[in-house]
Amino acid sequence: MNEITRLKSQIVSRFSIGGFQIRSEASLFLAQQLHTLGEAERKKWITNVANHVQGQNLPHPIVERKHIELAIKEANNTGLDDTESVFGVISAFEVPAFMYCEDKKKFLPDTNKRSLLAASEAKSHYIRERYWLLWQKTCRHEMFARRAPLGTDETGNKSKLVLRKVENLLSTSKMNDVVLLGLLTQLTEGKFYLEDLTGAIPIDLSDAVYSAGLFCEGCYVLAYGKYRDGTLKIEEIGFPPPELASISRAFYGSINSWGGPSKTLLKYSRNLGELEKANVDSSIVFVSDCWLDVPEVMEKLGQLLKGYDDFPPVAIVLMGPFTKANENLYGLKNRFQRLGEILMNCEKLKAQTDLVLVPSCDDPAAANILPRAPIPEALAGDLKKRFPRTMLTTNPCRLQYCTQEIVVCRADLVTKLCRNTIHFPKQGQLEDHFARTLINQGTLAPLTPVAFPTHWNYDAALSLYPLPDLVAIGDPCQGFQTTEQECTVMNVGSFPKSKFAFKVYYPCNRSIEDSQIPDEE
Repeated sequence: MNEITRLKSQIVSRFSIGGFQIRSEASLFLAQQLHTLGEAERKKWITNVANHVQGQNLPHPIVERKHIELAIKEANNTGLDDTESVFGVISAFEVPAFMYCEDKKKFLPDTNKRSLLAASEAKSHYIRERYWLLWQKTCRHEMFARRAPLGTDETGNKSKLVLRKVENLLSTSKMNDVVLLGLLTQLTEGKFYLEDLTGAIPIDLSDAVYSAGLFCEGCYVLAYGKYRDGTLKIEEIGFPPPELASISRAFYGSINSWGGPSKTLLKYSRNLGELEKANVDSSIVFVSDCWLDVPEVMEKLGQLLKGYDDFPPVAIVLMGPFTKANENLYGLKNRFQRLGEILMNCEKLKAQTDLVLVPSCDDPAAANILPRAPIPEALAGDLKKRFPRTMLTTNPCRLQYCTQEIVVCRADLVTKLCRNTIHFPKQGQLEDHFARTLINQGTLAPLTPVAFPTHWNYDAALSLYPLPDLVAIGDPCQGFQTTEQECTVMNVGSFPKSKFAFKVYYPCNRSIEDSQIPDEE
């Protein structure tokens, strides 16, 4: 404590030279942030922070804690433009929405006001926009581009695949080599249909050959077959083709399609790109099923946090549910308070690491529907007081680290897709089929609203188009990671059920490390 007092005296002296009077709370906060550093580094930081405070043009020469916090943030971002930030969290309700304009062949911002209480037409609107998103990228794929002949017919002549719509089939009684993009749905119980913007048509899947993926009602599929007497007999069925993010972004122009305060996409920031490459040890830690009401889980979580205090990551992402027994609100508030008490003693984490809390659908106080609101301030307020860098965010949410784009979603997605698939693949790894489904569908929710309830007005928050760099899923099944189309799909797994395993992501080389809290024995 004597060291903190001595450091406070140095801080007060340095600010008084600049004509400022620093509040005791502010000087104590800065001293706590700096006391783990060496003497030379301390002096450098005190001068740097003082210069940034001077640049804030305060109306009075009184420096408060909020001014110090802003100065530290600015000092960390030295060399970056005003709109560039090293790390940011984007709420699901702030993700920009776009509509595809067929005439201009590009995506335009959706300027309609959105609310959780959606009008009835909002359901058809988001389903229609999903269709247009998949239609436009399918049309320009080499299989369907008019300049790219594909395969040969029975006479040996080159033939082309033609992407049809339902109205083309309804106008005739017979058609061969039909390729149709449509929504897989049951309009009558036990009978599957393919539906697009022009109508719906019954399908026969009895002899269909399935490509890789998990095919569920609510998915958009590409079907190849023969149309006879009002029914499309499908021979092959697959997903719309995937597309690299670099190609997709070209159809958004210069606008920021990811979200956040910047008007332009930070993916192309030279400053952030250089910083990302330089920080080879920077990491983001992901933990799911943080049951704070289970003593063993809390103990292991404490070990994790104290262990990382010596090597602070950029962020630690904790996913819910935050209780196993669904205890009352007062009990959960006390659990968060206990977590804050653990973090209070992690000085380097307090100075350098953001704590991101992503709720599950089982956490209070929101309905079982995505996107869901953050953990209420009333429950986690004590945690934020003890660890000011706590961020209460939505599920799902988006993270931005330098030029990296990361989607985080705490949902039993692997389980739901496996449970609802109409055809379980007999070959290949489950993680590859799961990743292919999400990437090719371009959404976190390729299911019907009955199986996976979502807010119709905020479907954009579930979008995976253009593809991000990382999709981090919190499903209780076994953890995994796989990469397709330069997008890594990772399942964090359950912290308690996996004997306290978690994932660590290194943005510099886009690698994932499997980590685990060892047994005390």
